Amino acid sequence: MLSVATTNVSQGNSMESVMATMERQTARRTQTNVSQMIESLFASVNLAKDLSARCKGRTYTADEIQSIAQDLENVLQNIYDDLCRIPASAFGSNAYMDVLIKSQSMMDYCEADIPINVTGNRPRRRSLRDSDTPRLVDFLQGMHHESHEFGGQMFNTLPEVAEYIEPLYDAFICPLTNEIMTDPVTIDSGVTCDRRAIEEYIERFADSSEPVYCPVTKMRMQSKTMMSNASLKSVIEGWTTRNEAMRVRIARTALSLSTAGTMVLEALHELELLAKLRVKNRELMHKIGVTKFLARLLDNHNGQIQFDALKLLCLLAEDEEGKDIIGKTKAIARTIKLLSSNSTDERHAAISFLLELSKSQLLLENIGSTPGSILILTTMKINSSDDLISAEKAGAVLKKMEKCPKNIKYMAESGYSEPLQRHLVEGSEEMQMEMVGYLCELVQEQELTIDINRSTSEILVKMAHGCNPMVRKAAFNVLAQLSLHRPNSKMLVDAGAVPVMIEELFIRKMDDEPVNSMATAATVLANIVESGIDPETTVVNKEGHVLTSKYSIYNFVHMLKCFMSDDLNLSIIRILLAFTVLAKPLATVVSVIRENHCGHSIIELMSSPTEVLSLAATRLLITLSPHIGHTIVERLCKTQGQPRKVVKSISHAGRITERQAALATLLAKLPYQNTSLNIALVQDGAVPAILMAIKEVQNGAARPSRHAVPYMEGLVGTLVRLTATLYSPEVLKAAMDHDLASVLTELLDGAAGSDEVQRLAAVGLENLSSLSIKLSQPPPDELQSKKNTILKLLKDSKAHSNNKKSSHHQVNICPVHRGVCSPATTFCLLEAGAVEGLLGCLENDNIRVVEAALGALCTLLDERVDVEKSVAALAELDAARRVLAALRQHRQNLLWQKCFCVLEKLLEHGDDRCVREATGDRMLPTALVSAFHRGDESTKQAAESILRRLHKMPDYSATYVSMEF
Repeated sequence: MLSVATTNVSQGNSMESVMATMERQTARRTQTNVSQMIESLFASVNLAKDLSARCKGRTYTADEIQSIAQDLENVLQNIYDDLCRIPASAFGSNAYMDVLIKSQSMMDYCEADIPINVTGNRPRRRSLRDSDTPRLVDFLQGMHHESHEFGGQMFNTLPEVAEYIEPLYDAFICPLTNEIMTDPVTIDSGVTCDRRAIEEYIERFADSSEPVYCPVTKMRMQSKTMMSNASLKSVIEGWTTRNEAMRVRIARTALSLSTAGTMVLEALHELELLAKLRVKNRELMHKIGVTKFLARLLDNHNGQIQFDALKLLCLLAEDEEGKDIIGKTKAIARTIKLLSSNSTDERHAAISFLLELSKSQLLLENIGSTPGSILILTTMKINSSDDLISAEKAGAVLKKMEKCPKNIKYMAESGYSEPLQRHLVEGSEEMQMEMVGYLCELVQEQELTIDINRSTSEILVKMAHGCNPMVRKAAFNVLAQLSLHRPNSKMLVDAGAVPVMIEELFIRKMDDEPVNSMATAATVLANIVESGIDPETTVVNKEGHVLTSKYSIYNFVHMLKCFMSDDLNLSIIRILLAFTVLAKPLATVVSVIRENHCGHSIIELMSSPTEVLSLAATRLLITLSPHIGHTIVERLCKTQGQPRKVVKSISHAGRITERQAALATLLAKLPYQNTSLNIALVQDGAVPAILMAIKEVQNGAARPSRHAVPYMEGLVGTLVRLTATLYSPEVLKAAMDHDLASVLTELLDGAAGSDEVQRLAAVGLENLSSLSIKLSQPPPDELQSKKNTILKLLKDSKAHSNNKKSSHHQVNICPVHRGVCSPATTFCLLEAGAVEGLLGCLENDNIRVVEAALGALCTLLDERVDVEKSVAALAELDAARRVLAALRQHRQNLLWQKCFCVLEKLLEHGDDRCVREATGDRMLPTALVSAFHRGDESTKQAAESILRRLHKMPDYSATYVSMEF
């Protein structure tokens, strides 16, 4: 006959079957009626009866028995499925749990060993007999009717269930301790006790002369000799092993099938106790799926269940098999979540579990790759004051995780870069290469900011100065990114990075080297220079040259070539721009560019298609324009295609870019009096292009941009520069054709939103107005005839108009310029309506705007014009009050001088109201005295002239006549 062990599935497979059943039942989306499930149970029982009937009355072969056993297993599986689908409320939670445990026990029955007596006979595997099948059927029926001898028994704890299935024999109990014996010995009275218990009993009589009596029989012990009962000890050990195994299986079943938290907690405590007792118990737990199932409990809503599951998992993870099983579950990810728990116990249990797992080399990468794991661990380590125990264990976990290089990278990503830097400095050559690669990836691809220490700086500089091309390339790329962070730049200077970068740029020429690091070296050097170090004290070579010495600047300037890479040119320009902030290096840069005619390269780079390079070159030219402006203009005009390209770039429609604003600013900053540039701009169509761009900005056609204000200022400044060379016929014609006087007058109202635009408009109007007296044409002779003649001409003109004959245009006679004026042809401020706008500028808080407006107004008080008419026009617009208000608000020499100039003319040629306005101001005498005391020579003279008119000083030019009365 074939034994049951060969025909039935193993206990471990049964447990996995229960788990699979639960998962299948959870996945079902339809509710099943309880009555239908009970009917299914009856059908399964009837099927079992049929199987029992088939086993009676004949002998079966091994294959037939195996087939019947397989059918029986399917019946049991069906019963499991139906029981799991019945809600606990249908039976009551305790009874339901009891039924499930008994069903699991019945599954175990197929391969359980026969209980043995205490004679020491070794257990043997039980074979399936004909009488077993009816008993199996009766048990299945008892699970439903609860009339079976097993079904009528109720249990309070899981160990009671195990003891019921694997009975405990009285012979196992020590009569002295009432506990199971671990080392049974037999004394001379024939009683068997536990060795330790009987030894302690006999020890009590050691100092006494009284005889020792047997603690059970009360007979006098003739000898203290104890005989070890090896057979009983073997039987107890076997029973203990089976009992503990049964307890493990029952607890596993409780975990799988119970929905009650108390039952789950009891099962966890039982498993924890068994795991601590014996290694074999832990092995069994691995085998039957306890370890795998515990990972699911980490998602339980009950915090105590999570805590107990973590403690048990920590025990099961002590061996490699447990770690391997845990690594294949989601336990690590779920444990990481528990690291952020508000419960201190849960956090401690979670970090202890991770610490145990980190002892496995195979799990280190698994832990590190879990999202958020290293970030949470580093946070726990850094915030040690919050939880010292968690911080220490987190540090220990991180230390173990450094064995996996990828984890070091993850730590750096989480802001914990010390391991990466330590392995970069202390590791092997292979480790250093790997760390440099990680560092390069972090700072380049992820743009991570890392604070490096002195040792890391030195090793990176050493790598960059080495001979291995790949190492050098990686080191340079890392340095280029790290140097963007100012503290790192200063650290690199201390580590000797500057001489290495200078050598790479000026000296090192290795044509056979596949890696050209000149551009990267220039980038590193530019980052260092811009970090705020003192370039005038930073030594670059053994000869003692510093960054700002003529040797260095000369080499930098001569490296600027159009055929060089954009990155290299950009970095060199950045270095030169940083030098121009300091007075002495600025003078050296200006000297080198002027002496060596190097401006062409910078101007050519200004037209580079790479916007950032073009912008940098333009900024450098703007910075140098006050010092070598004419040199820049000369080379700009001689460069092919310039300044046409500049004009085209400025007038490009669309969103205003920083490059457009910079180009417009450059044209506005170059010397105004340079006729060559102004004529070139006119010839290249700059005036209509600029006027159109201004109109687009004013009307909002150009898309908003933060560069709109400097762009507008540059456009207006370029227009104003043309007014400085009106002696050029081409420029003058362009100014007339485009009515610049009217354009600038419109800009006085501040609609552009910039004080600089108002100032520039006033300066341009001053330049234009200074030519008005010259451009104003004398009136025709017929206009000087008598009134009757004028009336006659007007009548004739009207008659001619009615008869559609020749017509005469009315000619405006300017009272100030005494001739025919217009905004377009003579730039007359009165005709353009600019006077009121200029007087409005006097109320501006910006003193430069006020000075420019006064300068333009002073052109109306020139000796060549009719000053009385000018004063009359100004008085009508309340000029005296506005000038006095400006004088009261601003007190500087140039402003004083211009204010006094206007006030003197108002006092000299103004009417009584104008004189009263000036003389009645109580602040004016004080301002005049102050200007007379502290002003420059021109201001003193202007103040003195007004003081005389106010009779505050003697008039030495007056003639006094002596009269006798």
